[in-house]
Amino acid sequence: MFTLIKNADVYAPEHLGKKSVLVCGERIAWVGDDFPAEKNLPGLKAVDAKGMMLMPGIIDNHVHVTGGGSEGGPHMRTPELLLSDMVKGGVTTVIGVRGTDDVSRSMEALVAKTNGLIAEGVSAWCLTGSYQLPVKSLCGGIREDIVLIDKVIGVGEIALSDHRSSNPTFEEFMYVAAAARVGGMLAGKSGLVNVHLGDGPGGIEYLFRAGTETEVPISQFVPTHMNRNPDLFEQAREFAKIGGYVDFTTSTTQQFLDEGEVKCSKALKILLEDGVPASRISFSSDGQGSMPVFDAKGNFAGMTIGRVTSIAGEFKDAIVQEKVLIEDAVRVVSTTSADHFKLPRKGYIKEGFDADIVLLDEKLDVQFVFSRGRKMMENGRVLVKGTFED
Repeated sequence: MFTLIKNADVYAPEHLGKKSVLVCGERIAWVGDDFPAEKNLPGLKAVDAKGMMLMPGIIDNHVHVTGGGSEGGPHMRTPELLLSDMVKGGVTTVIGVRGTDDVSRSMEALVAKTNGLIAEGVSAWCLTGSYQLPVKSLCGGIREDIVLIDKVIGVGEIALSDHRSSNPTFEEFMYVAAAARVGGMLAGKSGLVNVHLGDGPGGIEYLFRAGTETEVPISQFVPTHMNRNPDLFEQAREFAKIGGYVDFTTSTTQQFLDEGEVKCSKALKILLEDGVPASRISFSSDGQGSMPVFDAKGNFAGMTIGRVTSIAGEFKDAIVQEKVLIEDAVRVVSTTSADHFKLPRKGYIKEGFDADIVLLDEKLDVQFVFSRGRKMMENGRVLVKGTFED
């Protein structure tokens, strides 16, 4: 019931230095220098984290937990998220979305998968809707879904500037944003709108217009894939400077990068140098989303998928290659999403918060993972897998 993690270099996300962290059940019970009851607390288990960095569990705010894809036909439906992939990547919390396929990927299945992940030991929430408008809700409307379904905390991903979107008018788009905002207010949730951005020339024009033509604040939106091409990235820089939040997608391929996608770690460094606080920047994986591969002639050559493990890689590259402060990198992969999506007891190493903890070695590779107090990885080995994983 009690686990004492000793001698870790703690980032909570602020740097606390060498501390010990006591886990009691699912919560962090104490953070300090020397635990006074270490020798006489019955059942206490100790983990010596000397030489390791301790941080909050990674929060992935954009995962196709029921699978994505289907653009290439029924055989291209990507598989559901596996618990072991979360553990490998140090991800302790996910927010599930659907995406293009709202025909074979239903809201019923999304809510069920969300609850299934929780039962397996991690934390999960989800968003109502998909690329398409009008939103196909479960309870009769956007507000109703957010208010009446516990784990539904917002809307998305709504597609803009993409040939797969429903090409909504500005008024249709803002109706969704307004309904989400009111639903969030009524339910005490974030009511955020996750906005998928494609390569279309319109970019985030609707989000800029929302800030000047409506009463809905631009902080109500989470525009994602904002590093997918140079033009969209420049819009991300402008949007962030006026107070907007931006989300960068960590799953990628060498072909995407060669074609102009901005690597997440590099994008983060640029925004921080622009004066944008890490509290308005997040990384997400687009996990289980489809990533088509094309040959030199532009012909479809196959499909790979996004991975939740990609966030840990970009976190490491941001610190090692781009020299981003560790505190900022921790905020971007955990604390920002916890605060913006109003996830209770998440994103911090703090007494009373959930014991979602990641320990990394000197190379910043994930070695230990605790999710809601349960040890899921030890010395780089996954201890807990999904119900039907081998």
